[in-house]
Amino acid sequence: MAKVSVGLRGWRFDEDEVFTDDGNWAPLDEMPDDARNRLLRLGLLMDQPCDACYLEHGEAEKRRANPAAIVYGEPGDEVLLCNEHEADFLYWFREEGGSELAGEETFRDEFHEWFVAGNRAPEGYGPDEHVEESPGELPNLPTPEEAQRRLEQSVEFEEKRYDLRAPESDDEAAGEELDVSDLDLDTDYPGSG
Repeated sequence: MAKVSVGLRGWRFDEDEVFTDDGNWAPLDEMPDDARNRLLRLGLLMDQPCDACYLEHGEAEKRRANPAAIVYGEPGDEVLLCNEHEADFLYWFREEGGSELAGEETFRDEFHEWFVAGNRAPEGYGPDEHVEESPGELPNLPTPEEAQRRLEQSVEFEEKRYDLRAPESDDEAAGEELDVSDLDLDTDYPGSG
């Protein structure tokens, strides 16, 4: 089973879980949850700047940041990096205790704090060699809107409309009318008042 990166290096997918035999995307509802969540997240991350560049230049100079080429971490707490800053991240991860935070909610924040404090990889500390296997032959990631449309088509949704003006209680669901005269509106509840 071949592993492939999609869009950004870093997250690896089992090829047979995300692609059909003819090289198109597998239906989203047939993918394992983790693969589907990562692919959908990648659709949002593709045009984002490198975190380290952004931290160096700030919001006002965001346009100077390199686009992200690599993603590390878990969806929602990932670190995006350009090729130039990957060594800094890998040094932090391998040599400065970052690996102990893998999977933790503070993973990205801890790397950011380390980087903002002026820490960097030593000169010559290089990233691993990456093998690019025909990245141009991969289909484009679906946009978040396209992904949502595909999910809705593949799963039967039961739509229920709620009338927020008249809250539904269990009695109402059973067909009984709610009698508001039974409510004591002068009751003091904990924390009110």
